Amino acid sequence: TDALFNPHVPGIDYGVLDSLVGYGVRRAQLSLNDLFIQSLAPWSITPPRFSALIIISRNPGLKLTQLAKVLGIARSGAVMLVDALEDLGYVVRQDVPEDRRAFGLALTAKGQTDLVGITQAVVQQDQLAARPLGSAGAEHLLAMLQQLANPNR
Repeated sequence: TDALFNPHVPGIDYGVLDSLVGYGVRRAQLSLNDLFIQSLAPWSITPPRFSALIIISRNPGLKLTQLAKVLGIARSGAVMLVDALEDLGYVVRQDVPEDRRAFGLALTAKGQTDLVGITQAVVQQDQLAARPLGSAGAEHLLAMLQQLANPNR
């Protein structure tokens, strides 16, 4: 399938941009995002929705504020994200007995079932996107990206 984003338009001089790591990472991310959106269109799942589903599935009872922190978004953004996942029938809010002001997040049965297929589609799309790097190259790139994301580790 044709990606919507062209990371390097012919005939355009990108100047210093082509030498910047951050710019290169962002261009790659935009290309990968297009592949992701195309492969998950049947479920109406975006990258943030997928991340939230995985985090919620692995951390039953997770509070909304914790989800926002993990995803690096504002609480209001997490509310909109959870609202969308609720509308899709994937997530429910549950009362937290020890904190009447908070609620925990959990996947519905539909969310658990669909997450299997969604995850398979994401893994296949990711492997396809990384194929030009080879498995060793993909592992090396992932390690380097983790270094960039966590410079003090």
